[in-house]
Amino acid sequence: MRKNDRYTQPIQPDVHEYELPGGWSVLVGKTDIDNDILSTRVANPDDWWFHVRSMPGSHVILRARPDEEPDKETLKRTASIAVYHSKARNAGITPVSCTRACNVNKPRNAKPGTVQIRKEIILKVRPCIP
Repeated sequence: MRKNDRYTQPIQPDVHEYELPGGWSVLVGKTDIDNDILSTRVANPDDWWFHVRSMPGSHVILRARPDEEPDKETLKRTASIAVYHSKARNAGITPVSCTRACNVNKPRNAKPGTVQIRKEIILKVRPCIP
């Protein structure tokens, strides 16, 4: 591979995929690099972004739908997936940060998987996958 080829090839992260009731799609990064790509390149501005607060874990994206907002139960189910794919998997109720993907950005020169978020909503849930 030539040096410039890495900039022209599409980058696809390695992710877990889940479908929630109602047909909502959830993507979960497997590594720091996958999290980075998922949060900064794959996620659309209207998608929802989730991460366990103050603990290592996967970045989780709930895909947005045109003209439809997820209900509170869908947001909580997605947050539960974020807890399951974190160091808090064996914990009880855990706080999860949630925001639109447009409020997530990567600081300059930060390590892969490191992001800053704005307009955070906190959901407290138990770990679970569908």
